[in-house]
Amino acid sequence: PHLGGSRIALKIIKNVEKYKEAARLEINVLEKIREKDPENKHLCVQMFDWFDYHGHMCISFELLALSTFDFMKENNYLPYSLSQVRHMAFQICIAVKFLHDNKLTHTDLKPENILFVSSDFITNYNTEKKREERSVKDTSVRVVDFGSATFDHEHHSTIVSTRHYRAPEVILELGWSQPCDVWSIGCILFEYYLGYTLFQTHDNREHLAMMERIQGPIPSRMIRKTRKQKYFYRGRLDWDENSSAGRYVRENCKPLRRYVLSEAEEHHQLFDLLEGMLEYEPERRLLLSSCLRHPFFSCLRDAEHSSSGSRDVSR
Repeated sequence: PHLGGSRIALKIIKNVEKYKEAARLEINVLEKIREKDPENKHLCVQMFDWFDYHGHMCISFELLALSTFDFMKENNYLPYSLSQVRHMAFQICIAVKFLHDNKLTHTDLKPENILFVSSDFITNYNTEKKREERSVKDTSVRVVDFGSATFDHEHHSTIVSTRHYRAPEVILELGWSQPCDVWSIGCILFEYYLGYTLFQTHDNREHLAMMERIQGPIPSRMIRKTRKQKYFYRGRLDWDENSSAGRYVRENCKPLRRYVLSEAEEHHQLFDLLEGMLEYEPERRLLLSSCLRHPFFSCLRDAEHSSSGSRDVSR
């Protein structure tokens, strides 16, 4: 579809009451974003308009390109380079911090919901692997899908987030707020850096066991407070190391720092940031304002300050 000659994206919602209600909630969030960021500086997808067409809610957006997940999938799950991860991470933190500053939690951050503005790429032939490998030309991204975004004052549903990106306080039903987004971002950045999911599981108990293998024991305060006592025994995760699932977790997960691909300082800076984002206790987890001040981003902050006139590196 065209809007004054330029192409747009149109999201069409089924004429089913529960989907329509979800669409109304999403429109409400998108209108708030537009009101608070009319210049579209904060890297959340821009809604142009919405209308009801024979009972189908329709929302028009700026046209974006492939998601960061689809690009990686089409590229044989080749991970992004460290400098690409850094630029994407910086923009995601800016976008989600803007939501947090406006009393919103996204609750469904994942690589599928981070879209490239343009997914044009250059191709290189990898002689070792005998295959073509793509590298995206411009890592400018936007955060999309506000269908589950929740205002601080609104009802917070018990379970949020797509499984692999779900924070421990959500699994343990301890209540959640903005920090659950930071956990999700940590999982996303790991995936960009390595090309695979940090927590590849579909079961709560196994998910918690993976967390313990990667980040150490779950804090006893969280264990004491959770209603989900069935996952614990005598104040410890009830997990059989020697079952097939136990072997799977042991073989497929390792302490976080052992995933680093290079001993170069910038790689360790990324993992230092990840450790702060993947902190169990939501109140101890890094705030996005602190993430943006992290040494991992210092070269982008310097570029922001030195580029005269154009202050925002991600534009």
